[in-house]
Amino acid sequence: MSRILAPGALALSFLLMAAAVPATAGCSDVSAPGVDWRRCLLDGRDFPNADLTGAVLRDASFSRAKLAGAKLAGVEGPDARFTSADLTGADLSGAVLRGADFTRAMLGDANFLRADLRQARFFRADLRGATLTGAELSGTDLSGALLGGALWVDGQKRCAAESVGTCQ
Repeated sequence: MSRILAPGALALSFLLMAAAVPATAGCSDVSAPGVDWRRCLLDGRDFPNADLTGAVLRDASFSRAKLAGAKLAGVEGPDARFTSADLTGADLSGAVLRGADFTRAMLGDANFLRADLRQARFFRADLRGATLTGAELSGTDLSGALLGGALWVDGQKRCAAESVGTCQ
């Protein structure tokens, strides 16, 4: 037995089906607060001083990207890749960056205030002068990371100039 839907019911059915489909990332979208760049390849791109507050960067790749001075506060970026990226002076406060890769990234004077950096990788990254106050660092790899002058998790300790891999 076939059913014929009234025009209004048909339109409502279509809208409900469309709403059930998850939104996809617009990798060609311009940088803006709240942009959805999950799983996007943005390697080598320039985003200096960009405002990406609250952006979704899950599994995105920013290898060799220029993000100096960018506002990345509150971004959702688990497993994002920032290898060899320039994030000098970037604001990553409150960012969720569990498992993110910052290998050889330039993060001097970056702000990680209350950021979730669990399981993140900072192998040979430059974190000199960065703020790590309240950051979650459980399981974080800081092997070879330059930490001189960084403000440590407790918000009190300033890492000695010669600190590499651990805050001294």
